Amino acid sequence: MKERKLTYHDILIRPIITEKTSQLMAQEKPKYTFEVSKLATKGMVKEAVEHLFNVKVEKVNIMNVKPKPKRRFSLQYGRTRTWKKAIVTLKKGYRITELEA
Repeated sequence: MKERKLTYHDILIRPIITEKTSQLMAQEKPKYTFEVSKLATKGMVKEAVEHLFNVKVEKVNIMNVKPKPKRRFSLQYGRTRTWKKAIVTLKKGYRITELEA
């Protein structure tokens, strides 16, 4: 089977914007949270963020988010999907203005 190379847009799926992540963005060394591909590594995420947003990345933390049980119908239960989350710390003085509103 032929492996497909991930593009930068395939690696970063979407930014996670919540109250908690907004507080992380406001720090002196801002941290941005992204949903990333399950195949992505720390190096791939760092390269994608630096290329797409023209910033310098200091550190990348990646975690797998486990599924949570959800009630679907009266007696049927399901689970949310598994996904991968990356928290990217930028070097001092850099910001991603596209994500700050």
